[in-house]
Amino acid sequence: MASLTVENYVKTIYQIAADQARDRAVATGELAQALGVSPGTVTGMLKTLSEAGLASYTPYEGVRLSPQGERLALKVLRRHRLLELFLVETLQMPWDEVHEEAEHMEHAVSEHLIDRIDAYLRHPAVDPHGDPIPRADGSLPEPPGRPLTGLPAPERFRVARVVDQDPSFLRYLSDCGLDLGAEGSVVENRSESGALVVLVGGRTVALGREAAGRVLVSSIPDGPPPGGPGEARRADPS
Repeated sequence: MASLTVENYVKTIYQIAADQARDRAVATGELAQALGVSPGTVTGMLKTLSEAGLASYTPYEGVRLSPQGERLALKVLRRHRLLELFLVETLQMPWDEVHEEAEHMEHAVSEHLIDRIDAYLRHPAVDPHGDPIPRADGSLPEPPGRPLTGLPAPERFRVARVVDQDPSFLRYLSDCGLDLGAEGSVVENRSESGALVVLVGGRTVALGREAAGRVLVSSIPDGPPPGGPGEARRADPS
C-alpha cells in the first residue's frame, strides 16, 4: 500500500496537470507551492516516485505520472470526493468545511468502505463542489460546466462546479446564493467593466470576473424564472 506522502504527491501532480495541459510536465516549483514544501524536498520525492514506476521525472522539465501513477491518483481522488459528499449528505457539513476533513480521512479508509459509501450515496457523479468522482473501474466522468464568464446576457444557468475550493471563497459564493445547483440568469457581462452581474435567488449580485471564472455553469433552456437549488449531485439512475 502506498504511503500517505506518495498518495498526496500523485494526487497533486494529477490535479495540477488536469487543470492545465494534460500532456505538459508539472514543474517542481508548481508542485512545491501546492504541497507547501521546498523544491529540494519535491526533487527527492520525485526520484522516489520514478523509481517506484509511478512517474517520470526529468530535471529542469518536470514530472509526468505513469499509467500506474494515474491509477493511484484517481483512486485517492475517488476516496476524497466520496468522503466529502458523505460528510455533506449524512452530517450536513457545509461545503466549505469538508475538504480539510476528507484530506485527513482519505488515507485511512479501506477500498471496501469507500465502495460501501459509493453504494450508499447511489453512485454519485460529482462531489459537493461539482468535481467529477472517479468510478470504481478508474474511469472519470467528463467534468461538468463552463466558466460563468463565457455566458452572454440574458442566458440562464445552473451552477455545476466550483474549481476554487478555498473555504473563504466557498462561503462568499454561499452568501451570493451561488451554491452548487443554484439557478440564475446573466444580467450583464461586459469585460470592460471588470464585473459580471447575475440575478440569483431574486436578487442581483455583481461578481469580479476572476471570481466568476472559477464558477462553472451549465446553460438551462428558457422557462420559468430561476428558482432555488436543483439536484446536481446524483448520477443518472438509468
